[in-house]
Amino acid sequence: MLDILRGRGVNGANGEKVGLGSIRRPVIGLALGGGAARGFAHIGIMRTLLANGIVPDVVVGTSIGAVVGGLHAAGRLDTLEEWGRSLQGMRNILSYLDIRLDGSGLLGGEKLATRLEEAIGDILIEDLPIKFATVATEVRTGHEIWLTRGRVVDAMRASYALPGIFSPVLIGDRWLVDGALVNPVPVSAARALGAEIVIAANLSSDIFTHSTTIYSHGATPAPVRAVPEETTTAKRRFPRLFSAEKTMKREFFGSAGRPGISSVMVDAFNIMQDRITRARLAGDPPDLLISPRVGHFGWFDFHRGEDLIAHGTRAAERALESIQEAIEVLAPTPAGTAPKAVE
Repeated sequence: MLDILRGRGVNGANGEKVGLGSIRRPVIGLALGGGAARGFAHIGIMRTLLANGIVPDVVVGTSIGAVVGGLHAAGRLDTLEEWGRSLQGMRNILSYLDIRLDGSGLLGGEKLATRLEEAIGDILIEDLPIKFATVATEVRTGHEIWLTRGRVVDAMRASYALPGIFSPVLIGDRWLVDGALVNPVPVSAARALGAEIVIAANLSSDIFTHSTTIYSHGATPAPVRAVPEETTTAKRRFPRLFSAEKTMKREFFGSAGRPGISSVMVDAFNIMQDRITRARLAGDPPDLLISPRVGHFGWFDFHRGEDLIAHGTRAAERALESIQEAIEVLAPTPAGTAPKAVE
C-alpha cells in the first residue's frame, strides 16, 4: 500500500504494474454449460459480453458449451454463428447424422467432427490466445476429466459425446463421453484455471422448475386402435421405400404418439443433468449466473439457431449491470478519476 501511495506502484497478479491511475482488471472466467441445440444461446451471450467490453480470460465448456467456447477461443465463433443461422428445417439436421449399428453409439459423429475440423483445423489448446478447457467423463471410472492440452477438436468431441447417442472418444488411454454427466456447468474448472470472477451460463434452469412427486399413479384404460389394412399392405408391397437408414432415423426421433430412442435418452439425460447442475452450483456457485429461458427448445432444434441466439442475447443483457458491478467491486476506480471501461 505504501508503494502505491508513493506513486511507485506494485506488481499485480499477472506481473503488471498497478498504481493510482491503473487498477488491474480482475481475471474473468466464463463457464458454458451443456444443452445440445440450446447451446446456440451461448453465442448470443458471448456476443453481448464482448460488445460491452467484458472479455473472458478463461473459458471452460461442457458439451455444446465446449464447442462454443472452443470456437470463440480459436477466433472462429463467426463460423459457428453463420452455420447456426443457415440451418433450415430438420432435413439439414438429418444430413449430419451418420447412423451406425456397429459402434458404441447410435451416431458415429464423424460428420460433425469433419465440420469442426474444417472450421479450426489442428489448432492445439496450448496454442490458443486464452486459457481454455473442456470437461469430459471417463467411461469406466466416472472420473471428471479436464482437457487442457491437445487438439481443440478432439477435446470438443469428447465433451459432447452424449452416451448412447455418440460413440465415446479415445484421448490418450481414456475413453471419454459427455462432461455433463459429472459437471454440467464447469464453474470449478474456471476457478482452478485462475478466474477471479466466474460468469456461468446455465441452459437448463427453466426445464424442470416445477418438478414434483406424483404420489399415486396407475394405468389409464385406452381404446385399442386397429392399424388400417391398407397401411400394412402398402408397407409389405413396397418394402424398399423404407430403407434401413430412414427407419433408424424415424425410430431415433419417434412420432407424435410415441417417444423415439433419442427423446427417451435425452429426457433421461435432462433430468440427471438438472439434478447434478443444481447440486454443483449450490456447492460452488458462480459470481454471476446467466440463465437463458430456453427450456422449451428441444435438444435437436439446431434449425432454430436464430431464436436461440436471441434468447442468449436477452439473458446476457439482463445480467450486464450485475456483471459490471461485480467487476467494479474487485477493481474499483481510483478516487478522482473517471470510470474506466473494461478492456
